[in-house]
Amino acid sequence: MAERVDFWFDPLCPFAWVTSRWILEVEKIRDIEVHWNVMSLGVLNEHKNPSPEEDSEQRSRWIPSRAATAVKLKYGEEKVGEFYTAVGTEIHNNGNKEFESATLNALRELGPDEELIYEAKSDTNDAAMRASHEEGISLVGQDVGTPVVAFRGTAFFGPVITRIPTGEEAGQIFDGAVALASYPYFFELKRSRTEFPQFD
Repeated sequence: MAERVDFWFDPLCPFAWVTSRWILEVEKIRDIEVHWNVMSLGVLNEHKNPSPEEDSEQRSRWIPSRAATAVKLKYGEEKVGEFYTAVGTEIHNNGNKEFESATLNALRELGPDEELIYEAKSDTNDAAMRASHEEGISLVGQDVGTPVVAFRGTAFFGPVITRIPTGEEAGQIFDGAVALASYPYFFELKRSRTEFPQFD
């Protein structure tokens, strides 16, 4: 039976996008099953930024996470992964930074119900989004962001990677990350990034 891996993401984060494509590669060669969970960088940074109700730019940045939450509530986890692939491709691969437009295109591609865009533009499901966010962030602490990966009773922020490894390379990175995270006294291994995320 495949082991469960929980993955928390905000669709806007380019690093989470690369890591999410990596974990899908891992799923092909390791006996794991990915479960998708919503985080919100808007929630994480709301003490620094204007509220989405006060600022139109912030409001647009909340739309993809709110939409992912609406999809999960209406259609379940499997559709969340499909929606994330669609909206992430729109935002990152296609370079669509009009987040409402990108989200609407993703909903149309997914084919559930583009009316969910109205929920994504409101705070209707914010309680559920915040609960999902808090579930993920509580595993790793408030001073990190997205992605969060949880596996075998442990969790970590990252891995932060700038390319999408495939095949056994993807598996080896997963094995190494899980091995390090399994030690309760291991916390951080870091170096400065020298390249931007690459989505191909």
